[in-house]
Amino acid sequence: MEQIKQTYRVVRLLSEKNDAAVMRLRHKTLEKDIILRRYSDPIPAYDALKEIRHPNLPEIYDSLRFADGQIVLEEFIDGVSAAEVLETGTYTPRGAADVLRKVCAAAAALHNLGVLHLDIKPENVIVTAAGEVKLIDLNASKLTSAERKPETTVLGTIGYAAYEQFGISPCDERTDVFALGVLLNVLLTGEHPAKRCASGRLGRIVRKCTQTDPAARCQSAAQLLAAL
Repeated sequence: MEQIKQTYRVVRLLSEKNDAAVMRLRHKTLEKDIILRRYSDPIPAYDALKEIRHPNLPEIYDSLRFADGQIVLEEFIDGVSAAEVLETGTYTPRGAADVLRKVCAAAAALHNLGVLHLDIKPENVIVTAAGEVKLIDLNASKLTSAERKPETTVLGTIGYAAYEQFGISPCDERTDVFALGVLLNVLLTGEHPAKRCASGRLGRIVRKCTQTDPAARCQSAAQLLAAL
C-alpha cells in the first residue's frame, strides 16, 4: 500500500461502505488514472479477471491480498453509467439491444471464468463517448466453484436480483440472465418489467429472461446474446 501511495495521488473517493472503498487515483508522473478498490473481505473473482482481457470488462492490473483484505488496481473508464444516461430519457430499441449485447458478452466471459456477477444494473454499466460498454463492480460476485447452496443473505440490488438470490435456490448463470432481462426492460421503458414490460420482440426476450423459474429463462448469457 505504501508503494501505491508513493506512485499515485487520490483524485476522488468514489464510495466507501460495508468495509469497502473505491477511489480514483492518478499516477504522479504519467498522469494516468486508475481505480483502486479496497476490500476487507477479499473477492476471488478479481483474481480470475486479472488473467483475461475483454472489450466489455475493465482491465484488472493487479489483485493484491493482504492480512487485512484485498486491493484491486483496475482500469479507469472515462464514461457515464447507463443509469446517468437514463436520467435524460430511455434508449431506442436499437440502442438498448446494442448495450445489452455488450453486457451479455461481458457476463458470458465472466461465466466462462466461473464467475457470477450477481449485481448487473444500470449503475454498473459504463458507456464511453466512443460507444464502448463495460460491465463493472464485482462486489456481489461469486465463484461457481463455491459450494452450491441457497443464499443466506440477499445478494445484488432489489429489483434486479433474481428470486433465487433471496434464499430460494442456489444461484447460477441464469441468475445473471434475470438481471440482464430487467436491465433491457429498464433501458427501453425506464421501469421494471413487473410495472411495465417492453413491447415487441425485445419485450418477449425480457419476459423470457425474467421468469420466476430459472428453468424457464434463457439458460445462459451466451444464449441470450444469440437471441439479441
